[in-house]
Amino acid sequence: MSQQLLIAFVTFAFVMAFTPGPNNIMLLSSGVTHGFRRTVPHMMGVSFGFAFMVGAVGFGLATVFIRYPVLQEVLKYLGAAYLIYLAVVIAFSGSAKTDNDTSPRGPMSFWGAALFQWVNAKGWVMVISTITAYAAIARFPANVALQVAISFVMAIGSTITWTLFGTALRPLLSSERAVRGFNILMALLLLASLYPVFMDA
Repeated sequence: MSQQLLIAFVTFAFVMAFTPGPNNIMLLSSGVTHGFRRTVPHMMGVSFGFAFMVGAVGFGLATVFIRYPVLQEVLKYLGAAYLIYLAVVIAFSGSAKTDNDTSPRGPMSFWGAALFQWVNAKGWVMVISTITAYAAIARFPANVALQVAISFVMAIGSTITWTLFGTALRPLLSSERAVRGFNILMALLLLASLYPVFMDA
């Protein structure tokens, strides 16, 4: 892989990972509601799940979606439906929990977050853009592996940053009313992330 192509991909991956999207909004909300430690499985699920998806598509799964484009439509609308459900859950979440809290409605699990990547509209935008704009990367297995590694590192950095941001907001959201207002705002932002999906319909 040329140095110019590598720099271009790193820049692209950084922008896509750190800008607001469903994953980052949910991690921000989880940081506020559950704290950093309890959100770690969610963070790891996002990071490993997305990196795995990049690798799977890079190593040949893309051909399945090219042959059966209806699968992209199915995943897109399944993702939209699930995001609407998550927005409702976030909007009705209670007050911020301590790190020792063991209430049944906890943060998203590792596997839940990993599987969510397959119906995450922003994740598919990034993967499909990578395939089309950085096609030269996918021609060699070593380059795909490097692409997966970069995606994983960016995802780790992004998930930590957004969760820490949420955790830092916890002292400012000490009242039930403040937390409820914050959760409603996060739910609305999550719904707003569906705008590109329906504009593309």
